[in-house]
Amino acid sequence: MARDYYDVLGVGRGASSDEVQAAFRKLARRHHPDVNKDPESEERFREINEAYSVLSDPATRRRYDRFGEYFRDVPEDYDERVAAGAGARGGGYARSGAGPGGDGHRVRFVSDFGDGDEGYGADFEDLFGGLFGRGGARARGPVPGADQEAEIRLGVEEAYHGGKRGITRSGPDGPRTYEVTVPRGVVDGQRIRLAGEGGRGSGGGSSGDLYLRVRITPDSRFRLEGRDIHVVLPVTPWEAALGATVPVPTPGGTAKVTVPGGSSGGRRLRLRGEGMPNPRGGNGDLYAEVRIMVPPKLSDRERELFEQLAADSAFDPRKPG
Repeated sequence: MARDYYDVLGVGRGASSDEVQAAFRKLARRHHPDVNKDPESEERFREINEAYSVLSDPATRRRYDRFGEYFRDVPEDYDERVAAGAGARGGGYARSGAGPGGDGHRVRFVSDFGDGDEGYGADFEDLFGGLFGRGGARARGPVPGADQEAEIRLGVEEAYHGGKRGITRSGPDGPRTYEVTVPRGVVDGQRIRLAGEGGRGSGGGSSGDLYLRVRITPDSRFRLEGRDIHVVLPVTPWEAALGATVPVPTPGGTAKVTVPGGSSGGRRLRLRGEGMPNPRGGNGDLYAEVRIMVPPKLSDRERELFEQLAADSAFDPRKPG
């Protein structure tokens, strides 16, 4: 059984969106693999990201609160289908005489995906053919196909910009290539729906949907925490001491940031709205962390100036106060 996402973030089920976000940021900073060298930190960080991607989206959170660990198996338009008399289409719940909150018999369709090893949802004929005969399932009418899930891996810049992306998956009829429209600003754990590309229906039923779960690959320049982007900002000792306006890389291109005079290494400078785009609300922020760099080899004049500064300055960073 999957670990409860509220437990993962350490918040109650009634937590506000701000509380969920605050808990996520605290845990993400603690467990990011670039910061925490514990061998289990990467898996823990992925778990934190997945929990946040579910609980930060109001619609997904409502489904999770209602169906628990099976929320991904329930179509997003489940209520509309039930109201229309269609029931839950594949990949969700098939019940006899009960809705998702009732006491009727439940059958969960499962599709197991891995790298090069992809499963396909069963249908009622497969499940009940031995009990009712091969015609038993057809007597129930058309049965929609099961929804399926697979992964799509994206770089930070691909996720930032979105756009067209081709993927190939193996299937019962051999490999199949899809052209996927990646929404701008997708984050780790988010799902992209390909309508009608899931399991095939039976008895004339429609095909299920294919959901691609986004996985953001590590990037040497950009570190993601939700929609916030963190970068290292190299500056010279004189830029840090005197202040300067310097370029900073972002997935959307180069931006400018003002380094205040007297900045020490490790200082974080915030560029509001320069993080990952968010079509449903405010963009994330970009945080540039100051890293003071010195010339690897000093010229005679540079050495002279540094020696003069050392002789004239009374500054002692190791002195308390």
